[in-house]
Amino acid sequence: MSTHFTADPSATGAAVFPTRPEWLTLSAAFAEEVPVIADRDDLLVSVAPGAGGGAPACFYPARALIEVDGNHLGVDPATVDPANLSDRPRYAPAWGALTHECGHAKHTAWEPPPDAPPGVVAAAMLLEEPRMEAAQVRRRPDDRHWLRACVKGIVAADLHLFADPATAPQMTPAHAAHTAALLLGRADGGVLTHTEVAPLARVIEGVLGAEVLGTLRAVWRTALRTADDDGDTMLDLGRQWCDILGTDPDTDPDTPTGPDAAPDPSGAPDPSPLADAVAAVLNGVAASVSREKAPEDPAAVAAADKADADAADKEARTAARDVFAAGGPRTGLTRTAGTRPPTPQERTAGRVLARALDTAGVRERVAVRSASEVPPGRLRMRGVRAAEAQRAAGAVVTAQPFTRTTRTPVTAPPLRVGVACDVSGSMRWACEHVASAAWILADAARHTRVPTETASVIFGHHVRPLTHPGKPPAEVTEFDSNDNYEDIPTALDALDGALGLSRPGAARLLVIVSDGGYRHQPRLDGQRKLDRLRACGCAVLWLSTSAYDTPLAGATVHMLADPTTTARAIGHAATAALRATR
Repeated sequence: MSTHFTADPSATGAAVFPTRPEWLTLSAAFAEEVPVIADRDDLLVSVAPGAGGGAPACFYPARALIEVDGNHLGVDPATVDPANLSDRPRYAPAWGALTHECGHAKHTAWEPPPDAPPGVVAAAMLLEEPRMEAAQVRRRPDDRHWLRACVKGIVAADLHLFADPATAPQMTPAHAAHTAALLLGRADGGVLTHTEVAPLARVIEGVLGAEVLGTLRAVWRTALRTADDDGDTMLDLGRQWCDILGTDPDTDPDTPTGPDAAPDPSGAPDPSPLADAVAAVLNGVAASVSREKAPEDPAAVAAADKADADAADKEARTAARDVFAAGGPRTGLTRTAGTRPPTPQERTAGRVLARALDTAGVRERVAVRSASEVPPGRLRMRGVRAAEAQRAAGAVVTAQPFTRTTRTPVTAPPLRVGVACDVSGSMRWACEHVASAAWILADAARHTRVPTETASVIFGHHVRPLTHPGKPPAEVTEFDSNDNYEDIPTALDALDGALGLSRPGAARLLVIVSDGGYRHQPRLDGQRKLDRLRACGCAVLWLSTSAYDTPLAGATVHMLADPTTTARAIGHAATAALRATR
């Protein structure tokens, strides 16, 4: 029978008196967390060295008591803060043992009758182990990590694996079946994986045979589907277990008789292949758990995400101030090349784009249906009769016989569009067309009825503005393209800080005109910032002219067959972004 769950109603737990007050404080702290894990508020917890009845932890139903052996804590109890989920990985085995016992407290809701055969009870309680853990994981999926963390200590205690070689599992059907229920059953229950227990399964099959192992597996799989309080079914499965193995249901397996009862007189036996396989599986699971990421505190994750977002927003605002207010550094190859008056074609294109944005910003009116006691509205006879009945009865008239439908206009969402153009030597084709597109876009923002802000920058060694947010340019700003470096991270930050591309409440579009030929660090940082903008809901359009270009991942790539259509492509993307925001 399990060493960490005592079905005996007379069991009261070990009398443990901690020699240090830290253990009392830790016991109270563990007890504060137990109601959430066990869905019970009547449980007591005692954490101290030597507690647990010889196992890492033990549950005593008669006293609603969970004991945890402090020797398995592994850290100074004075430093433990179980209310902090990020602290629990330091003592994962002990926390897993507590979780396991909480699973018993919640899901082991049946008790064997006093006259039940001891062999049947032992088999039923053996099957209860994987059944209970499977039920706990279904109810609280994150607890799987902690149950895996304690499986080495819990199973090793049940199998007496490391305490004495004479009591470790031997190559006998009883030991093989016991081991199969504890470990293969946990794999079928979803706590372990079948890959982790596959080597052990082969050893067990060699002892029991495929047919017997398959029959036992059908029994424990039935147990996994059994309800928490269905003790009759569990006892019936215990009888089936005894029948399959040919064991005496009236004999307690903890007091064996026969040739296997006495230890080997020749001395301590060598570890059996079964014991070696069990140890290998348990050590492998423990190693896997140490590499797995533990469940995180949602509040801590949210706080960390907010801190990261605040830091990124501060960085973006700083970049926007440096670029749009100061114009970027005074030196460097990245520079504009003067201004020119817009052509008539550019003026026409700006007004056409403004009308397109007006059309895209039109929203259907929302129909709102309301009822009232008086006109105007459509008269409903059912409401009239209800009102007459209420008057006849002397009651307060609450009927509303008139209904009407009003259509409320919906305000068009604001539009924010940022354009960033690469000015490395390979991008000379874009100089004329992007300068024109930036002016057209800014001019359209001035004429459209949709609240629109645009900004555009060029990036090379430095980042410099072409058009400023909220300031329609009178002339087209031209630029050179002869840099040999691409500071795309600063360009994205500047546009984000100036336009709020990472903040909700508007239709947002980022347009990048580049061949993507960046060095390692700018590409890495640029990808990270682009991913952040996309995660915040900003659409990203990448304009390119060659199939050999290497855009950043996640951007919607548009191949320009004719560079003169750059302004048109940006206008279409802007209207599409506005139209998609409903």
